[in-house]
Amino acid sequence: MVKEVARAKINLTLDILGLRADGYHEVSMIMQAIELADEVELKKSLRGISLTMDATKIIGGENIPLDEKNLAWKAAIEFQKFCGKNLGVEISITKKIPMAAGLAGGSTDAAAVIRGMNRLYEMNLSEEELCKIGERVGSDVPFCIIGGTCLAEGRGEILTKLPPIKNFGVVLAKPHGEISTAWAYKTYDENPAKTHPPNKEIIEQFKRGEYDKAFKNFYNVLENITLKKIPAIADLKSTMLAAGANVALMSGSGPTVFALTDEQNAEKISESVKDSGAQIFLSVTRSEFLGTKN
Repeated sequence: MVKEVARAKINLTLDILGLRADGYHEVSMIMQAIELADEVELKKSLRGISLTMDATKIIGGENIPLDEKNLAWKAAIEFQKFCGKNLGVEISITKKIPMAAGLAGGSTDAAAVIRGMNRLYEMNLSEEELCKIGERVGSDVPFCIIGGTCLAEGRGEILTKLPPIKNFGVVLAKPHGEISTAWAYKTYDENPAKTHPPNKEIIEQFKRGEYDKAFKNFYNVLENITLKKIPAIADLKSTMLAAGANVALMSGSGPTVFALTDEQNAEKISESVKDSGAQIFLSVTRSEFLGTKN
């Protein structure tokens, strides 16, 4: 048996550069792992793949599929195909990351399965090989395999590891409503952004420790798209900033809004949005990789 910690991610920036010939979008994103995580346990099995889940800690968890529609199940299949072996596995997941939130909850479970099966069956695949498997499952899965702080390009699978940023407190607020990622990108194509995040400049500011300057450059081109369906995003952002957040931004295609702050200020910001009706989570940035448990 092996255990893996499946960490959520936030998008410090999200830019869309255009539609590719393969139907995917060319993106450029600075992605950051945070401490909020699901717990994934894997055991060898002679009976193929099975998946059980405790999703009682998240709203709507009863609607998560427990078959091949789940990315964790798909990850096990792709791992078997890559290795050319029938590697049966029992997958057990304890969900703590909210679903349909823009935090890669499904992708990070898939990444944990890929890492875990590599250890469970002592396949000794490299990080690059694990990411190749992850690409077949979903665009965010390679980042979730690596974690830390990365620039993600291509359709999200081309990763450049960045120097770890300092630890910040993270306040997450997920308002009511769900957003289809496909809808968000399609709608963006019809209304492309005029403002784009200067990712190269932000990376250099990180290296110099100029976080206040970097925060001013954070931008997500999908935020204004999602706002049209969930206007509460704007209210959450303004409230968090008024409470002292260094920056507040929507993650992914939303609708979760995250705030970065000094860790001692996180509780105050959390309190500022407690009556908003949003689901609130406290976390911290996690730039070192801590995905494996004994």
